[in-house]
Amino acid sequence: MSPVSRGFQHVRRAPAAEADRVPPGQHMIGVPVDTLLDAAGYDAPYALAFCDGSYTTNLPVEDVTGARAWVAFDYDGGPLPPEHGGPARLLVPHLYFWKSAKWVRGLELRDHDAPGFWKTYGYHMYGDPWKEQRYAGD
Repeated sequence: MSPVSRGFQHVRRAPAAEADRVPPGQHMIGVPVDTLLDAAGYDAPYALAFCDGSYTTNLPVEDVTGARAWVAFDYDGGPLPPEHGGPARLLVPHLYFWKSAKWVRGLELRDHDAPGFWKTYGYHMYGDPWKEQRYAGD
């Protein structure tokens, strides 16, 4: 698969939607990750999000597709502020929030899972809050 690169302005021009499953009273708008991956074409089982500050987070592609994740850029009617991850944040509300990486700069599709930043410090590779998967071994 050849690398595909799209800038932030490309993401902003893509069809946006309101993200579901965010905390009550919060409204986030973004581009569904499906939209971005479909435009690029993909066939990998894993994704690694790259962010400012050398932060990364790993995710199975099935957890960022199927209308389950967004690249959010609008918060409560305005630009997503830096303290919430602006200008763009990966939003994966069905997993622990360390999977919803702030200041996202890119997604790399991979044929294997690789630990992200917090996973190298003992956090769970997947992070399902309903199974209380906080730490490695949970």
